[in-house]
Amino acid sequence: MKLPRDLTGQNLAKSLRVLGYEITRQAGSHLRVTTQVDGEHHEVVPNRSPIKLGTLQSILKSIAAHHGMTREELLRKLDL
Repeated sequence: MKLPRDLTGQNLAKSLRVLGYEITRQAGSHLRVTTQVDGEHHEVVPNRSPIKLGTLQSILKSIAAHHGMTREELLRKLDL
């Protein structure tokens, strides 16, 4: 499944609400999202438009690993 090319940081943070992530902090142009689902997990999301593909891939890989799913399953769950 291809990664979305036009995803903004704000839209990604909003999509992650499905997995229980909430914005807990903003420092400059970065958002910190946190979830308590499957244990506590923090992720930093750049608040830019669009998110660079390598950065997006790294964020999604970390989130998928935390929730015990593949990147493709995560993309389907987030509807990206």
